[in-house]
Amino acid sequence: MPPCGPTVPLVIARMSRFLPALSALVLGFLSAAPLAAECVGQNIFDTLDPALRAEIEADTAAVPFAKGNFWRATKGDQVITIAGTYHFDDPRHAANLAALMPAITGASLVLVEAGPEEEKALKAQIARDPSTMIITQGPTLNQQLPPDVWKELSEAMSARGIPPFMTAKFKPWYVLTLLSIPPCAMMQMTQEPDGLDRLVIEAAQEAGVPVGPLEPYDTLFKIFGSLTDAELTEMLASTLAVEPMAEDYFTTLVDGYFAGESRAAWELMRFISYDMPGYTPDQVDAEFARMEEIVSSSRNRSWIPVLTGAAAKGPVFAAFGALHLSGKDGVLNLLQEQGFTLEELKL
Repeated sequence: MPPCGPTVPLVIARMSRFLPALSALVLGFLSAAPLAAECVGQNIFDTLDPALRAEIEADTAAVPFAKGNFWRATKGDQVITIAGTYHFDDPRHAANLAALMPAITGASLVLVEAGPEEEKALKAQIARDPSTMIITQGPTLNQQLPPDVWKELSEAMSARGIPPFMTAKFKPWYVLTLLSIPPCAMMQMTQEPDGLDRLVIEAAQEAGVPVGPLEPYDTLFKIFGSLTDAELTEMLASTLAVEPMAEDYFTTLVDGYFAGESRAAWELMRFISYDMPGYTPDQVDAEFARMEEIVSSSRNRSWIPVLTGAAAKGPVFAAFGALHLSGKDGVLNLLQEQGFTLEELKL
């Protein structure tokens, strides 16, 4: 059973700080279509039936560490300051960064999903092996997809400044990466955006604090490699089905992040998916659980020894996507199970 359409923007959002860089690889020199400069989507929560909203809020509240972006984990003399991040530009990052500066400059190590060296390695691999993201053999996307799906896809990508002849050559996972960003946000992609992750890295470098990765640079490829071609194609089709609401999903996610409620957006998409044709609630729940395991939980578990190993040597500052914070296998709950005390930081 393929992943549900509304999950895709959030699945992509959970994956890696690499995603803005991957978008910029192409969009930095494309201007095939005028790009919208501002997102004006509506927060989906604002239009929900009050009873449904209350149900979603109740389910969200039952998830460990469902609220809050900034935390301190302590265990004896070990200290890990944690920033849940949003990977794209926003002026509100400035105030958060200023409040976090003492923890960044006072750290013995800053850990991020992908540091400068990992980004270089990723770009080097793509340059060395274009088949990582480009179809170099066999049928291209316009030949693989049903005509109606290809028509929708080419229109959606054209709205993002990418002409059909290029879209046809991209591998499905890379197209999904671009589709997760609505046309209104693509203007940010012409240069690599200064999300909170990048701002933290730059602050650490200026202060002379070493920056290290939480995971290998090729983790992104392993994640997509765990999905079959059929699943990726189905994800494309289902993502296109919700393309008319792309701005609303994006706005909802961004609003949720700056309210410290990113988990609520994930739970919202799960409830919305219950109404998709051909799905039962049990199937939707199973798919959400599977996707969360693939793109988040499994990675979170692998990050814990990296975090705790570093904390044993000195204070650590860790910055990674906010959707990795919550849940039974979220970073915060996993650290608590390791004996750390968690304190939310009110910036």
